[in-house]
Amino acid sequence: MGRSDVAFLFLGEMLLAPHLWPIVDALARRRPDLPIDLWVSTSAHEDLVADWLGPQHRNVRLRRAPGFLKLNGFEPGRNPPLPAKMPMLARLAPRLIGTRVVVCAEQTSLWLPRLLPAKARYLFTVHGAGPLNYNRDGRLRYAARLLVPSGFHTTDHLAHGIRAERIVETGYAKASFRPSLRRGDLFADDRPVLLYTPHWQRYCSSWWDWGREIVERLVAQDRYNVVLAPHQRLFERDPGALAVLAAAGEAPHVHVDTGSFAMVDGSYTEMADLYVGDVSSQIVEYLARPRPCVLLEAPNMSWREGAEDYQGCGDVVRDHAAFWPTIEAAAGRHPLYEPFQTAFVARALGDATAAAPARAAEEIVQVLAEASVASQETSFWPRARAMKA
Repeated sequence: MGRSDVAFLFLGEMLLAPHLWPIVDALARRRPDLPIDLWVSTSAHEDLVADWLGPQHRNVRLRRAPGFLKLNGFEPGRNPPLPAKMPMLARLAPRLIGTRVVVCAEQTSLWLPRLLPAKARYLFTVHGAGPLNYNRDGRLRYAARLLVPSGFHTTDHLAHGIRAERIVETGYAKASFRPSLRRGDLFADDRPVLLYTPHWQRYCSSWWDWGREIVERLVAQDRYNVVLAPHQRLFERDPGALAVLAAAGEAPHVHVDTGSFAMVDGSYTEMADLYVGDVSSQIVEYLARPRPCVLLEAPNMSWREGAEDYQGCGDVVRDHAAFWPTIEAAAGRHPLYEPFQTAFVARALGDATAAAPARAAEEIVQVLAEASVASQETSFWPRARAMKA
């Protein structure tokens, strides 16, 4: 396979892969004649994605981006150290010459169309769900399309100056990704599963005020099986959290995950019976199937703009003394919140079925067609023939 028509950039954190792969799969099935390149930044990405490729992906090729890191003995899917992104993009740009459509799930890659002239059309698929943490440096305006789950994001993009014709509501593609773990893989009994997922950004995380006490309380109780799976980047801010969680993981009813792919592929939000954590897109993914939810607002947290949208999802703990009573009451109080959860998730995720990646794939095909027309209209040779005539 020579030059590719479409490139997907698997260059960032592992949490981006489940947002991209369902679209790759849908496009490869929709257009088996279309050459597709998947650019990866590390051997961890390479090993993970290679395992997903099957006979139906014969038109898909894995390629190593410039600056590719070989990580010996690194578990596929575990969040790896990454090469410096901007130098990698600068060296990758010449290799994308001739590629007509580039798809990414992180905004850093949009520096390419902003800073460098290119014929490729860039499509950005939003990762995460719920309110956006919007970058105001203009990169998103250089995407030919923004693939968003629903009108929840459309409204936000319009308010930040993105033209309506560049926004396409596809539904939530990640919802089609198959989780790697089930509760039976972790726990031998049928106790309900409680998931605690503190955020990594200190201003919206319960970890620094309450995290250690919450872990201690969850280890001591025996009502729930517990999954402790913080955001993968928490350990950058608090390296000491690793030791705290490792000690907790010695309890038979506690499963600790500090970096595996299951943290980001939907495994834990799918198996949990009770979500306990901070404002995060994981709440929305969890509530795709409405269930009890407890939100934490510790004293030094400052919920970002838009977080108030989440408060109808469940009880909010603002006093640590109320933590365990709120946990115990959550199942009984769930009927009070279920109607809001259902409406909130429909508004935030849109279509969460296999139709979502198929719509994204169809949009890529449409952009390819537009690129072909534009290329013909600006070609030198048709103009030369017209002049000669």
